[in-house]
Amino acid sequence: MPYVPVAELKDYIGKELGRSEWLTIDQERINLFAEATGDYQFIHVDPVKAAQTPFGGTIAHGFLSLSLIPKLMEDILVMPEGLKMVVNYGLDSVRFIQPVKVDSKVRLKVELSEVTEKKPGQWLLKAIATLEIDGMDKPAYVAESLSLCFV
Repeated sequence: MPYVPVAELKDYIGKELGRSEWLTIDQERINLFAEATGDYQFIHVDPVKAAQTPFGGTIAHGFLSLSLIPKLMEDILVMPEGLKMVVNYGLDSVRFIQPVKVDSKVRLKVELSEVTEKKPGQWLLKAIATLEIDGMDKPAYVAESLSLCFV
């Protein structure tokens, strides 16, 4: 992740910071997420039944694709120099636009939208995280992700 002086963080507002590498969402990843969360809805874990739906096969859980934000964003989001730690502060909004079908490749596009000093030494970064699907015009989702940085 790139580090910049705190005073320069606001210079990145409104700018696209980059895109992650492509990541394939395979059935094993979907099944492991189902196991971790207890969400075994057939549209995610039963390829035979899911083939009969308009999607034509299994799809990733929306929250699986959303949970990829921290990992896919880690090399893109600018962080303040002197960072001691960063924690997930939540999401301001999320819109799921289309499902991620099994074996799709996805990547995250990141744009910094706000920088706020919460307390001395604590900076809240809001980033627009867009999960792109290879070969598709529309993204899987657009989310406003919040990261609290301690310096």
